[in-house]
Amino acid sequence: MIQWFTSLAPRIHRAFIEGDRWRLYLKGLGATLQMTVLALCIGIILGMLVAVIRTAHDQQRLGQHNPILGILNTICQIYTTILRGTPMMVQLLIWAFVIFKSSRNMIMVGTIGLGINSGAYVAEIVRGGLMSVDGGQSEAGRSLGLNYLDTMRFIVIPQAFKNILPSLGNEFITLFKDTSLVQAIGGAELAYYAKTIGGNTFDYMPPLIGIAIMYLAIVVIFTWLQGKLERRLRESDRR
Repeated sequence: MIQWFTSLAPRIHRAFIEGDRWRLYLKGLGATLQMTVLALCIGIILGMLVAVIRTAHDQQRLGQHNPILGILNTICQIYTTILRGTPMMVQLLIWAFVIFKSSRNMIMVGTIGLGINSGAYVAEIVRGGLMSVDGGQSEAGRSLGLNYLDTMRFIVIPQAFKNILPSLGNEFITLFKDTSLVQAIGGAELAYYAKTIGGNTFDYMPPLIGIAIMYLAIVVIFTWLQGKLERRLRESDRR
């Protein structure tokens, strides 16, 4: 055991210090965080759009049926079913080698793939939050002369946000960890550099354990920030 710990120091030195390899980890971490933030923005925009369409369709009054809304709802259902029903890895491979097969920017391709996949999950999260708001709130907005979009924007969505915040936080964490899949299509992110360094040094253990600690640290920090935000929202409700 003592001999193993003694041999660990030069392995860590080769994996992180020698040749300024630590710069590659920082570069990969920057790309990972950038992909996560951009993909989440894409996911939230798509998810909000899909959730509003599906909620509007489900909340139509009896005897009223908008054919355009029905078509859009069907498209949204197909979108969420396909994206949630197929593996993320398969989707990334399709984006990289079928849809964007001529592109060399795999970080961009990975961001698009992650964002569109996230949108399907965010849509169900947001839709659940919107449906959890009492229907009387929407009726109150209509009685004040607000149209459907304004009612959702000013009355329903602010109330639903507090209900969906924990789920959105979990989606961000999942998305952050799923960025490691982008290395499979050649995206130069954190896992890609760890794998490359492991291949160059013929020792995969230190770089892989190292990035696992980095992922864990970021997740712990974000979980703490999320909990702090949730506590503030609860305090504002009491006031």
